[in-house]
Amino acid sequence: MYILETEQSFDSAHFLSGYKGKCSNLHGHRWRVVARIAMDELNKEGQTRDMVIDFGDFKDALKKLTDALDHSFIFETGSLKETTLTALKEEGFLLHEVPFRPTAEQFSRYFYEQLQKLDFPVYNISVYETPTNCSTYQEASL
Repeated sequence: MYILETEQSFDSAHFLSGYKGKCSNLHGHRWRVVARIAMDELNKEGQTRDMVIDFGDFKDALKKLTDALDHSFIFETGSLKETTLTALKEEGFLLHEVPFRPTAEQFSRYFYEQLQKLDFPVYNISVYETPTNCSTYQEASL
């Protein structure tokens, strides 16, 4: 099996709704996303002969996904009062609402699914919320 890996990072603010501890407060991270794709065989013809995929295409796809979240406030649907959302929007903050609690675990699944939708043969995704703590999502083998 051939495994290719690329990584990108983004900075964002978030908080964990319903959490009892420091992470219930608004805080930020430099998230590091490490994406891996895998194929049993290399392409046999064309531009990507003897490759899994063009590294540039892989890198650009992940960068586009992380850039969409960069320097934003990521929050879970239903976790903020409508008046708070209105005030943040009026102030011009970049907001990114997600249908999940914004944890490393959920982000690893999110990036996995987004790359999969773009037809990349995703193997697994690791998301670091600190330099030494990460979550890896990989679909179980059948």
